[in-house]
Amino acid sequence: MRVTFTVNGREQQADDVWEGESLLYVLRERMGLPGSKNACEQGECGSCTVRLDGVPVCSCLVAAGQAEGREVVSVEGLADFAGQRAQRGGCATGACGTETGTAAGDAAGTSLDAARRWQAKPAGADGRTGEQAGLAPIQQAFIDAGAVQCGFCTPGLLVAADELLERNAQPSDADIREALSGNLCRCTGYEKILDAVRLAAARGDVRTVGTGA
Repeated sequence: MRVTFTVNGREQQADDVWEGESLLYVLRERMGLPGSKNACEQGECGSCTVRLDGVPVCSCLVAAGQAEGREVVSVEGLADFAGQRAQRGGCATGACGTETGTAAGDAAGTSLDAARRWQAKPAGADGRTGEQAGLAPIQQAFIDAGAVQCGFCTPGLLVAADELLERNAQPSDADIREALSGNLCRCTGYEKILDAVRLAAARGDVRTVGTGA
């Protein structure tokens, strides 16, 4: 079957997708976006986390067909996504401005339809999307806090942390732990990861774009 959905602000199409194929497989093997990692394939580790219509999901558990006509943001598009959010002065996905959002989100958020109008930078010569020169603030914070070791879990942690800070600019330690509870790391002991999220929140720049190390 053919599946068409938006990935990092650009409409993408995959042909000959079989019924049991996961969104993770399509992103990695068909669209050339290997940032989301293939680890447990059971939704237990969080390494494959992406945002589907603004909500963090384990892409290994999402059938590719379920993404039809929907909006996907992977770690490759995080910086562009943060940039669009900064331009709009609020919640890029609209998740903060829904009935389930916070009061602050209701004031600053945009609708999902408005969020879908953002566009990633032009694809590279190979046609891939998500290639970026800058960094999202959460990415820069992970570097500055030393939260990256082997890096296998990092993409999922970045996506989950970015979504947390979008809806809660000043999370408590309990909020951070809950938001990242579905993401496993076997290297860091988590403290540096928590430090990175605290750092991004303290800088108050989750809605701006980092410049890189």
